[in-house]
Amino acid sequence: MKIGIDKIGFFTPNLYLDMNQLALNREVEPEKFTIGIGQEKMAVSPITQDPVTLAANAALKILNDDDKSDIDLVMFGTESGIDHSKSAGVYVHHLLGLNSSARTVELKQACYGATAALQLAKGHIALNPESKVLVLASDIARYGLQTSGEATQGAGAVAMLISANPKIMTLEDKSTYLTADIMDFWRPTYSEEAFVDGKYSNEQYINFFQKVWQQYKKETELRLEDFTAICYHLPYTKMGLKALRTVIEDGSKETQERLLDNFEISKTYNKNVGNIYTGSLYLSLLSLLEHQANLESGDRIGLYSYGSGAVGEFFSGILQPCFKDYLQKEAHEKLLTSRKELSVSEYEEVFLKTLPIDGSTVELDVGQDPAEICVAGIKGHMRQYINKKQ
Repeated sequence: MKIGIDKIGFFTPNLYLDMNQLALNREVEPEKFTIGIGQEKMAVSPITQDPVTLAANAALKILNDDDKSDIDLVMFGTESGIDHSKSAGVYVHHLLGLNSSARTVELKQACYGATAALQLAKGHIALNPESKVLVLASDIARYGLQTSGEATQGAGAVAMLISANPKIMTLEDKSTYLTADIMDFWRPTYSEEAFVDGKYSNEQYINFFQKVWQQYKKETELRLEDFTAICYHLPYTKMGLKALRTVIEDGSKETQERLLDNFEISKTYNKNVGNIYTGSLYLSLLSLLEHQANLESGDRIGLYSYGSGAVGEFFSGILQPCFKDYLQKEAHEKLLTSRKELSVSEYEEVFLKTLPIDGSTVELDVGQDPAEICVAGIKGHMRQYINKKQ
């Protein structure tokens, strides 16, 4: 049975900061951000958006009424959840009006959570071929103003509908994975912002990639030549290139050129959105699918997922006939081009405007946010959500 991605879409807030402006304000060379880490713009989340609304807005654009009826499992991958008990997916389930006969859970393992959800979705559909699974990857990356990680912040969500006989990409059966207890990035429950050992995390990202790639080659007997492209988890876009360069010489000159060219294309959305943690790998995949005109049915795409702490996985998918007909390139590009640019001072003001943590009642002005689904406030220690079209 073929199982894989039937639909895919993403959402990001309507605000962004130009990385050149951030660099000048922080008195560093702009090339440090635009070339050194490979970022051009950074999505900035207003107070009326959180991981729940980002995910709901992403899913809203890809689901029809039949999908909503057929979905019987919702899995929400995030590392910036809003509740220690209640799944973020339950809120989305309600906001979208999904079938009540469905399981809904939240998964957490840093940036790996959505990949875990994707693999679990395969197993569920193998046992229930008529089912559809909604996989959500949504995060807001925050490191704090004027911190070493500030330039690698971002916000956004990717939604994927997983089914049998998918229209976009089947997922191949074999994958290789690795877990090790390391402290390269973490966020204790008492902290709103993450802690990171940047150099160590970069080293572990590459180390994990090399290990799972070598194991994948051993178990499948596939080589670089067998891949049209390899997409990476991109906390910043230069990170994926560093990993690719460690293995690229194993391929022919033609293979090297193809993989490097396609990597550049695969970072199109990421360099304009920033780090979205669990969704970053799938935003990279979407960038490749919507911007590489030379992709064809049958092409094999490699996928490297990494979540600090740490879990890494390498797996692959095969593009399906007419897959381009089921993408939403124009809508995604409109989403990005319609955003409002913030000055650095405006960005700082938005960043510091947060919801109260003492349960105080607050009502937010959702009229300033063009998104259909928003955070409307807090009442009785409960976040209030609104779907403007319901």
